Amino acid sequence: MFRTLNPATQAVVATFDADPPARIEQALEDASAAQRRWARESLASRAAAVARLGEALLRRKAELAALITLEMGKPIVESEAEVEKAAWTCRFYAEHAADYLLDETIVSNASESFVVYDPLGVVLAIMPWNYPLWQFIRFAAPALCAGNGAILKHAANVPQCAMAINAVFADAGVPAGLVASLLIEPESVAALIDDPRIAAVTLTGSTTVGKLVASQAGRAMKKQVLELGGSDPFIVLADADVEAAAKAAVKARFSNTGQSCISAKRFIVDEKVADRFVELFCAGVSQLKVGDPMERDTTIGPMARANLRDELHRQVERSVEAGAVLKAGGQPLAGPGFFYAPTVLDYVTPDMVVAREETFGPVAAILHVADTRSAIALANETEFGLGAALWTSDLPRAKDLVRQIEAGAVFVNGLVASDARLPFGGIKQSGYGRELGAAGIREFTNVKTVWIGPAR
Repeated sequence: MFRTLNPATQAVVATFDADPPARIEQALEDASAAQRRWARESLASRAAAVARLGEALLRRKAELAALITLEMGKPIVESEAEVEKAAWTCRFYAEHAADYLLDETIVSNASESFVVYDPLGVVLAIMPWNYPLWQFIRFAAPALCAGNGAILKHAANVPQCAMAINAVFADAGVPAGLVASLLIEPESVAALIDDPRIAAVTLTGSTTVGKLVASQAGRAMKKQVLELGGSDPFIVLADADVEAAAKAAVKARFSNTGQSCISAKRFIVDEKVADRFVELFCAGVSQLKVGDPMERDTTIGPMARANLRDELHRQVERSVEAGAVLKAGGQPLAGPGFFYAPTVLDYVTPDMVVAREETFGPVAAILHVADTRSAIALANETEFGLGAALWTSDLPRAKDLVRQIEAGAVFVNGLVASDARLPFGGIKQSGYGRELGAAGIREFTNVKTVWIGPAR
């Protein structure tokens, strides 16, 4: 059973049955057949369809944004931005796919050699609720340009977003069956991965689920891309522009109500500027407005589910018990909805829960360090390795420091964000493989070497 539960009111809006086995079987068969035809289309034709997809997203922006906000509680302005970003990514790949997939010629005196990028087939996409449109489109736009098809298994709490994705692809004139969003129970995923019509798997989700899917796909010898959890450090060195860093830090932590893998979660601040940073950061947090996510001036909506809020509060309570200083928030908010007060914990130490575990909600952990060396060491003292931000005025030195930070992306004097032009992904327990950029479009291709000798 799937249901839309409005996290702002706790009202059940709609319920849906899972797709029956016959529907899933037909979708697999249709996707397999459609993908074989799609792979024979010219790249220009495929790119044109992805461009139309971007146009369809913009035509439906109001509808899609409202669904995102209804089902997972994102403030409406951020939901609209999610749709716009997805549309821009479609346009980007429509324009650049040909360059990224261009045959690579290897010069040789005696023979002709080159590398081609062939599609793999139908990819199973297991997607999360926190960016219900963007997460799928950032995979689908490049994958379709490369000639692949897709079966989407979406999160159980965003069924209307899942069905809306089907409608958008149909509206764009993408060939019927090539992309299918299904309501699939978790226990059906292993059989899907094992199905010979599925060529590869992409997952965005928790590290726990990622390990399970990786083991299933590994047994089936299927290619995987995994974008998993994160505990991203936001490092503020003594020579940083503290005012700019603190302002950016508020957005870096509290966008999407803090429910993002690449949200800054551990604020590692040189003790020489820590008091000033905390003062400015708390002042910025105090300006956040918690409320109805459909209101345009709301900046903090509800958390997506009750169990997520309960887990976050457990992390806060245990950290305060261990000695963290509560500077703001620290409790669920009364009334209907899964709201949690924007929270700042100061003097966090590396052994505390909020520093060791991923905090998936509006809670910021501030850790003080003695110097730059200690900051980098503490940033790397985590099982995760998704993104990191480094704030410093010494840019030549920053170019050396970024190589010491263990993460899939490091942003200097800015907050970490995904961008269609740049590869995105993690290391360690944050996963492997890349989305976006040239690397992302090639993940679900067969990098085929071709060697042609002289005619005899």
